[in-house]
Amino acid sequence: MGKLRSKRTAEEIRAEKEALYADLEAGRLTLGQATRRMRKIVGLTQKDYAEKVLKIYPRVLMDIENDRGNPTLATLGKIARQFGLKVGFVRERRE
Repeated sequence: MGKLRSKRTAEEIRAEKEALYADLEAGRLTLGQATRRMRKIVGLTQKDYAEKVLKIYPRVLMDIENDRGNPTLATLGKIARQFGLKVGFVRERRE
C-alpha cells in the first residue's frame, strides 16, 4: 500500500533529484512544492513518508505540502536531510 508509482530506474530517480535541485536553486518552488516532490521521488504516500522516514505526524507533512504548515526547525531539518540539503538563510534573487 505504501508505494505511489511503479519501479523507476536509478537513472530516472537521479534525474528527478537533479531537476529538484535545479528548481530549488532557481527559487521556483515553495517549501510545500519541494517537500511534495521529495516525497514523490522516494515513491511513498504522505502517511508512510511522514511516519517511516521523517518520524513526524502525517498531518504535519500534509500541512507543509499544502504550504499551510508552520514547521519547526527540527522538522525542516528532517525534510532537508533526506536529500542532502540543509536549512539556512538564502539570499532572495531579484530579477
